[in-house]
Amino acid sequence: MATPNVILPEKGKNNILITSALPYVNNVPHLGNIVGSVLSADVFSRFSKLRDRPTLFICGTDEYGTATETKALETGQTPKELCDEFHKKHKDVYDWFEIGFDYFGRTTTEQQTVIAQDIFTKLYKNGYMEERTTTQPYCEKHEAFLADRYVEGLEGRSITRDLKWGTPIPLPGYENKVLYVWFDACIGYPSITANYTKDWELWWRDPENVKLYQFMGKDNVPFHTVIFPGSQMGTGDKWTMLNHLSTTEYLNYENGKFSKSRGVGVFGDTAKETGVPPSVWRYYLLANRPETNDSQFEWTSFIQMNNSVLLANLGNFVNRVIKFVNAKCDGVIPEFSADYKDESFDFPGWINDVNGQLKEFIDDMEAVRIRAGLEKLMQISTLGNNFLQYRLDNANLAEHPERTHTVIGLALNLCYLLASITSPFMPSTTESIVAQLNAPLLSIPDKWDHSVLKSGHKIGKAAYLFTRIDEKKGEEWRSKFGGTQASRLAEEEAKAKKKADKERDKERKRLKKEAAKREADALEKKEAVETELPLRGKVAEEQAPPPAAAP
Repeated sequence: MATPNVILPEKGKNNILITSALPYVNNVPHLGNIVGSVLSADVFSRFSKLRDRPTLFICGTDEYGTATETKALETGQTPKELCDEFHKKHKDVYDWFEIGFDYFGRTTTEQQTVIAQDIFTKLYKNGYMEERTTTQPYCEKHEAFLADRYVEGLEGRSITRDLKWGTPIPLPGYENKVLYVWFDACIGYPSITANYTKDWELWWRDPENVKLYQFMGKDNVPFHTVIFPGSQMGTGDKWTMLNHLSTTEYLNYENGKFSKSRGVGVFGDTAKETGVPPSVWRYYLLANRPETNDSQFEWTSFIQMNNSVLLANLGNFVNRVIKFVNAKCDGVIPEFSADYKDESFDFPGWINDVNGQLKEFIDDMEAVRIRAGLEKLMQISTLGNNFLQYRLDNANLAEHPERTHTVIGLALNLCYLLASITSPFMPSTTESIVAQLNAPLLSIPDKWDHSVLKSGHKIGKAAYLFTRIDEKKGEEWRSKFGGTQASRLAEEEAKAKKKADKERDKERKRLKKEAAKREADALEKKEAVETELPLRGKVAEEQAPPPAAAP
């Protein structure tokens, strides 16, 4: 019997299993890490759930390997202490960004050891591994083999490592070795699921009923498309295999790279310092998602998207209609007909336009075209804003009450649709919309029901979904978070000036030395000439022929 509230696949349904690349534990993720895996996976997970599919979203920290041991030595901690500290840091970051994992675990668990060793043993028994003796660089001082990253020119990868921190090799004679981290890491997906539910195999050993979607940055692709699937197939067991791989390119920062050590860029634990809510961060990162090539995080476009898109489009539409109903209708939806027709406006045509955009939105999201899906969401909101233009004001309410009531009813129902399709991208924004509508969140429909909110329904109070960001904040944040900020430029200019001054000093010294040498050479030459003349005279005198004999 399944544990209550545990999400499990259901026979005959479109069951979706979602993983995001396990973040390595020993660093705080930056914005590129977040959008490339956990945020993108979260959007698809929320969308899938709002399409009424059994969906499980799994992630966790990847904690074994050389990097953890090395970092622990630097910090004076044990590997476990380091992992405990950074696991919490990762969890705090993802909580703030409203990442809705169904379970966020870690790889340093008993289940990881059991499943990883089981896969290893079956691969070994099935003849997919061979034992090799290799020569590895060894540091006698630290009594440790050097990791690949410390040595240039190494080729190939073995499946074992000479470490203490890792999953032990379950073979006699290998007691001092552990599994290679990238063989081990991907097994974290089923092991974390096993820590979530004892029925984990219902997700991971049922390829006929479960579709696996995996999200990651492009640098993780080989491990998820070669090593992990190869390991699954090599066991001879029945496994849920990769169905869809969603990858991203790199997100750069202000024409540079994120660097924690140099304080360049916004990291997961510092985004909140701006005072900008998670919804805005989520929207900007997803609208700028590097799906086909690298993209840039830029403060100018960040502020512009908030002010010109979120505030002016989605925020304006929802706020305008709800404020009007509160002010003119006592917060109650007036009598309206969803089939109303008027020669002044093609109401049925407008409804068809909304449904056309909704279909495109669903098609994009089903294909995991997240950025395109977000664009369709904003296009639907634009249809709403244009619908209100010249139709929702006091004059229209007085002169054309039936038409204006229809505009109100349809606009509020469009707000309700927007709440559902906004939820995967900006869950807090959706919570605000449904609170203002005084209605529960609905699933995403195939076709828009434009009269689900009925006449007589009392809505809630209006509240701003977004607030304007002062453009001057861009310079402040650019300076605070690095990148091409003034402080970094000043530092680079100072370095360039120092280098130029050094080169000038070097050139001056060279010229001075050459001048001194020329002067010394000239003086030496002069002295040589003055010495040579009397010597010549003396030699000439000494060599003068004797006087001729007298006749």
